[in-house]
Amino acid sequence: MIELAQTLAGWPLAATMAAVAAAQGLRAGRRRSSLNEALHELRRPLQAIALADEGDAPPVLAGSVRMAATALERIEREVNGRPALRPPAEPIEVRALLDAAVRRWRARARLGGCSLRLRWRAGDAVVRGDRVELSQALDNLIVNAIEHGGPRISVEARPHGGGVRVVVADSGRASRPESRRERPGEAIARLSGRRRHGHGLAVVRRVAAAHGGRFAMRCADRGSLAMLDLPLVRARSGTAA
Repeated sequence: MIELAQTLAGWPLAATMAAVAAAQGLRAGRRRSSLNEALHELRRPLQAIALADEGDAPPVLAGSVRMAATALERIEREVNGRPALRPPAEPIEVRALLDAAVRRWRARARLGGCSLRLRWRAGDAVVRGDRVELSQALDNLIVNAIEHGGPRISVEARPHGGGVRVVVADSGRASRPESRRERPGEAIARLSGRRRHGHGLAVVRRVAAAHGGRFAMRCADRGSLAMLDLPLVRARSGTAA
């Protein structure tokens, strides 16, 4: 009976220790995920800088440098246990944002045997938010299409539901050379974020939520669509949307 009582008395302590260990493991896992995401966001602009054409305008390169610096700062804060900083939201012209993103990745698209063009149908659309985060989201959508989609890629913006919808569309895996295709199960795992390197679309989802928007994706062999909806600050007329 004494041994049984001692055993039972030890359960609360054991349960507490197990809970503490689980919480520590959860925090460690979240920290690793956050660090991996930050490293992912550092690789993107560094790749864009490395592939930049000699004729690229300084503002395009400056945008890549700014994103790399932001990712480095995030890594430093994660490593040292400091909270991330969010700059004040600012009005952002969506066309300039998309044009810069397309320019950044045109060389990468050519290397992958892809064409990349911008279709603008959203007037003078202006959103409010973090310029770097929105640029990161666009970069991830474009690079995802280059690496996993069809060779014909378009970035389009159009009015939608009182806001602006950015659509990154590709011609589908079926139009790629056989060597660049992947099985449906592999595509589903990648797009659902279950792969080890599924940080890009997770970034897009996070950025969409932080800006009061929505992200959705439709993947098919003959054409895929990635749609990022954002609320407008100002439409063509200059009035509140």
